[in-house]
Amino acid sequence: MTPEHLSRLLHGGEGPTVEFKRAREALNRDVYETICAFLNQRGGTLVLGAANDGSISGIAPEAVTQIRKDLVNTLHNSQKINPPMQLVPEQVELDGQILLVLSVPESSQVHSCSNRVFSRNEDGDFDITGHSQLLGELYL
Repeated sequence: MTPEHLSRLLHGGEGPTVEFKRAREALNRDVYETICAFLNQRGGTLVLGAANDGSISGIAPEAVTQIRKDLVNTLHNSQKINPPMQLVPEQVELDGQILLVLSVPESSQVHSCSNRVFSRNEDGDFDITGHSQLLGELYL
């Protein structure tokens, strides 16, 4: 992703296929819920190092390697994301700050995060575990 494209994405704001997370020093647990929801819906782009309003907070340079490693390892862990998904974050520098961008495809399978199924709409990620009608819609 080019810095110009990332800048347009940040200015466009969050939505059903775009999510921003701060992740200055480490990943928040809800990052994986968002990835799961993207996999279960239309896919999406997760930008780490940006606030909800699209402002750039960046990732601390000394934390980038560990955050990338944690992300890749956890996505391969079937106890966290099941079935596991191989995704690799792209590092982009914008306004002197490091951001990680994860392009998440729409999956042909239903994925769970920590044994919970998540879906996404305009308002964010929702745990739909136990909601048989919503789960059924994912399988269709």
